[in-house]
Amino acid sequence: MIKRVTFKHKWLPYALLAPQLLITLVFFIWPASQALYYSVLQQDAFGLRVDFVAFDNFAYLFSDPTYLESFEITIMFSVSVALMSLSFALILAVMADRVIKGATAYKTLLIWPYAVAPAIAGVLWYFLFNPAVGINAWILRAWFGYDWNHTLNGTDAMLLIVIAAAWKQISYNFLFFLAGLQAIPRSLIEAAAIDGASPLKRFWTIVFPLLSPTTFFLVVVNIVYAFFDTFGTIHATTRGGPYGATNTLVYKVFNDGFIGLDLGGSAAQSVVLMVIVITLTVVQFRYIERRVEY
Repeated sequence: MIKRVTFKHKWLPYALLAPQLLITLVFFIWPASQALYYSVLQQDAFGLRVDFVAFDNFAYLFSDPTYLESFEITIMFSVSVALMSLSFALILAVMADRVIKGATAYKTLLIWPYAVAPAIAGVLWYFLFNPAVGINAWILRAWFGYDWNHTLNGTDAMLLIVIAAAWKQISYNFLFFLAGLQAIPRSLIEAAAIDGASPLKRFWTIVFPLLSPTTFFLVVVNIVYAFFDTFGTIHATTRGGPYGATNTLVYKVFNDGFIGLDLGGSAAQSVVLMVIVITLTVVQFRYIERRVEY
């Protein structure tokens, strides 16, 4: 028997939905429609002349070497951020789940970094790896003989923004992994231990497969995070440099639109970025989710 919720006033459910619908309309539907509109237009930097160019902006994008390079940079950056943040979060969650004394304090300390703004996280790691005064740069130079300089070396710059972005996301992943671990029946793990399975074997054969729904959800969230929510981190650390080595797709939209004043081209880039993220999400839910064990 299906139970249905009834309201005394027929407008009450619409009133309850109105705030969320308004937020979606103002902060998603309207900007997305504006991006679609401006992507087929071309105007000068002062907005005095607007010409309809149809799909010329998109044709130019895919013939621009710098834009194609941004694709490669974004893919490498997104995969690196997702792998690093998920791996460290899972390790920390497993360790925190085993703690008996002071567990609340450990979990609270591990959650704190999520409250840090992306720009602040970028500035924090920028100073830690600053070639002149950063402690991490000094350790790399004094102990390992590596002269770190993310202002000149593109590889160092990419590694810096990956570390900063992943560190910011670890706390979020940690919460979900810890909740998933605590939901696993202890009887299954104890039965495997009685059968003689080692801790590592118990993890890979019992714990990790049961965490697959959580892992799948976090993979989707982390990829979207790396595509969109890392702008502040990049802007506060490398600003897309050096020489475009960290110029991801989302940062290129800002750089071309607000610095280069190419509104039509930046709108076309935002449309492409939106299509990519939607496509990735659909593919993940339709094909990858089939391998997930619920």
